[in-house]
Order: sequence, then structure tokens, then C-alpha cells
Amino acid sequence: MLYDNLSVNTQGHLTFAGFDTVSLAETYGTALLVMDENRIRNRCREYKEAMAAYLPAGSRPLYASKALSIKQIYRIMQQEQMGVDVVSPGELYTAAQAGFPMENAYFHGSSKTDGDIRFAIENRIGYIVCDNAWELDAIDAEAARQGVCQKILLRLAPGIDPHTHQKINTGRVDSKFGVAIETGQAEQLVASALAKKNIELYGYHCHVGSQLFDEALFCDSATNMLTFTARIAEKYGYMAKAVNLGGGMGVPYTADEPKVDYTENIRKIGRHITQLCDQLAITPPAILMEPGRSIVADSGITLYTVTGTKEIPGFKNYVNIDGGMTDNPRYTLYQSVYTVHNAGRMNAAADFACTVAGRCCESGDLIQENVKIAKPVRGDILAVLTTGAYNYSMASNYNRVPRPAVVMIGRDGPYLAVRRETLEDLLTCDL
Repeated sequence: MLYDNLSVNTQGHLTFAGFDTVSLAETYGTALLVMDENRIRNRCREYKEAMAAYLPAGSRPLYASKALSIKQIYRIMQQEQMGVDVVSPGELYTAAQAGFPMENAYFHGSSKTDGDIRFAIENRIGYIVCDNAWELDAIDAEAARQGVCQKILLRLAPGIDPHTHQKINTGRVDSKFGVAIETGQAEQLVASALAKKNIELYGYHCHVGSQLFDEALFCDSATNMLTFTARIAEKYGYMAKAVNLGGGMGVPYTADEPKVDYTENIRKIGRHITQLCDQLAITPPAILMEPGRSIVADSGITLYTVTGTKEIPGFKNYVNIDGGMTDNPRYTLYQSVYTVHNAGRMNAAADFACTVAGRCCESGDLIQENVKIAKPVRGDILAVLTTGAYNYSMASNYNRVPRPAVVMIGRDGPYLAVRRETLEDLLTCDL
């Protein structure tokens, strides 16, 4: 099995976090996102403990909300004493409505409007991650209007190319995010921030990409960011309190991908930072990291009902399901790989090669191609693994398909975290 919370029971059914997935589908309906709350909590604790042990004092993880933003996630993050980052007023509002303390929230985004900035400061956001010069001016002006001094981090482009998929590569000089160090623009932005009356420059932020399986690129980012930190300290007398290395640690979606030792990665990053700060003769700043995918991706699976199969001799076979790109657009967007099981026939031979196709009127609505599962019949339950991140958060109502329910499996068993969207919900904004 791909993960240790997956098993097969005596009925030959796939179990997840100790519960029969076929029974879960019968109880809650499909398409259905099921989350393992205990696994989420354990991963939060792994990050917190490793960062406390191996990184400078004050270092902490911030959950990257864009991976999965629902009220229950923010309640869990508060209980686990995590910080969070939010990238829109909608994520900020969801966190606030869940009771998450805004002083522990960081507001990101490369295209914040004046309204976004106003909303964040009105809600007493702890930190704004400022992406560019015009935003710096807007934050300063809005903070003045509200009579506050707003803490910010400046998002910098460290000039690191992680060689991941182009659409999840964010650290290069020509990225849409942040201000480049090597062009001199980052230094100019620091000088401008230090001159603002209504802004407190707290530190710097970067993020180089996603699905990174070792520590090397984080160490490269730390080298560029801390070298810049030391140069600014020497030239301007300003020493950053924190440097945020972003998120991006990966998770295996199939058995062919490596498993990640997050604690060991953080230990190696910490050793590199300690040695680097000694060489640069600076006091190590607090290090922030933004795990999102690695907190929730492998804590989630999606269950679908098979609506039928289509066999085209000499060409290919299709398995049709009652979900698709509306609840999981990642294959359509990036050709993301997944592990797929026929959840009710786990003891049968997985020898039916097929393409799993969604319900949308769209040729590209596929979940996976060229996978082998036990041959299904109409009514079987398909389980797609590792769907806790960037599935529900990227879901849409394309073709007017309602979004699925989200069930959490907690200490006392399954419970509904997000109800299934109804047809009536689709008309909420229609006049």
C-alpha cells in the first residue's frame, strides 16, 4: 500500500484510516473527499518538532491554505498551534470565521487590490507578504488610514530554478512572483520599505516551487536569501527578524516516487543555515516554512462511483465515474499522476488497463490514463489516492456540477466537515 493508513479488510475492501471506503461511499455518497484528521495532525507536529529542534529560535511552520481551505482545517491548525498563510480575502475570511487568530496569519498574493489590503488590515492580519513596489505604497497608505503600523515581509525572487513543472515553478528571476535579488530591485524595495512610516519590515520571503523531494533547493534558497540578508544588514543596518523559505516539500502520488523524510530534510536545512550564518557573521533569523501539500495531500482520498465502462478493442478502455475535473482538475492542468484502486475488489487482479474519465462534457476531463485496476462494473467504488491537496480547493461548478462533500475521519470516527453542494446552491448568486 502507498501509505500506512491504507489496508484491505476481510471483505476485500480498501480501508482508509481504519474505515471501509465502500461503506463510507454508501453513507455519504460520491464523489466524496475523505480526510484522515490524525494524519494531518501528526504531520503538523512533525514539522513543528523538527523546526524547533533544528532551526533557529522562533522558527515555525505556516500551513499553506491554498492546498485546502475549509473551516475545519483552520480549527485543526489553531489547535496544533500552527501559523497559516492565506492568498485571498476568501481564505482570510474562512480562517477568521473558523476562529483562527489573525495575528498568526500571513497574507500572500502578487496582485492584491486596494480592497484586499483594506480587508486584511481591517481584520488585523499579522503579516502581509508584499510582492512589489506599488503594493508597498498601497499597504503604507492603507495602514496610515487605519492608524496602524503593519508588519510585512518582502517577497523576493532568489533566482532558483527547481526544474519542476513550469506551472509550479515560482523562484526564477522571471517569475510573476516577487522582486529579483540579482537585478538590484530587491535592494531598492528594502530601502523603500525602511523609509515607510506605517510599515514595519519584519523580514523576507521566497518560494521556489512545489513537489521537491530533498533539501537541496531549500539550502540553495537559504544561501541566496541569507547572503542578501547579510548584505542589507551591513549596508542599511537592518537585520531581518525572519526569513521565509516557502513551501514545496513533495509527497509520493505513486509507488514509483520517493517517500520524503521531512524531519531529516529540515535537519539538513538547519545544519546548512547554521554554517552559512557563521560564515556570514550574522545572528540566524527565525526561519519560516509553508507546508501545504505535505500536510494534507496524503491525508486525503477521493471516492467515486463507476457509471460504466467503454471498451474499444485494439485502442483503449474507459472507466466512467460520477466526478472528474470539477473536483480534481490536476490531471487536466498538469497531467498529474495518481494511484487508483477499485475499492471494493482489492483482492481481484488489477489487470484492466484503462483511462479514468470524468462526467464533464469535455474530452480532457480525465483523472488518469493507462492505469491498471480490477475490472469494474457499474456501481463499483473507485478510490483515487493523495487527493487532499489542490482538489477541493481547485474544484469548480463547470457544467453546473455541484461540489462534493468532505468527510473527516477523526478520533471518534467519520464526521461531515463540508456538506455536499446542492442544485439549489448553484443558483445562490443568480438573479
